[in-house]
Amino acid sequence: MNLLLKSLLYLAFFSVLHFGYELTHLSFLKPFCGTDESIFQHLKMAFWAYLLASLVEYPVFKRKKKNYESFWIPRFFSATVVPWTIFLVWYLVPATVGKFRLSYMELIWALVVSYFSGLAGGVVERNLEEHRLSFCFKVLVVFLAAVSAFLYITFTYSLPWVDMFRAPE
Repeated sequence: MNLLLKSLLYLAFFSVLHFGYELTHLSFLKPFCGTDESIFQHLKMAFWAYLLASLVEYPVFKRKKKNYESFWIPRFFSATVVPWTIFLVWYLVPATVGKFRLSYMELIWALVVSYFSGLAGGVVERNLEEHRLSFCFKVLVVFLAAVSAFLYITFTYSLPWVDMFRAPE
């Protein structure tokens, strides 16, 4: 699938997950959808949105008769990294300029960063597809993706005591 198209698909899934629970209040959506505007919820939505975009992409990839492992390991890695790409890039503006003065500017920046994170994930996965991946790397990727999924689901229902920006009391 074209990198630009997949990034748009990812952004569409991200948007659906952003508002999905708020609009429907279906409890089974909570582990995948945002339930508030916290950093954690946005990381969670990015993870699941990237996996959903990859799931849609899989039939296109499969038609090329490539090994499913060479498809899923890079996608699991990208799904794990994409949320942290959002975190890193989004905070460039608050770190250099400060608080957004106009709310629409913050929204535009959020959309740009989200789309960029999809592009970054695509670049990473395309590069990983071209290499022979070691067994240890594959195990590490599956482990990190599984831990990510576990934490995003678990912390949906019970947040940890840790605050990312304050020293522990």
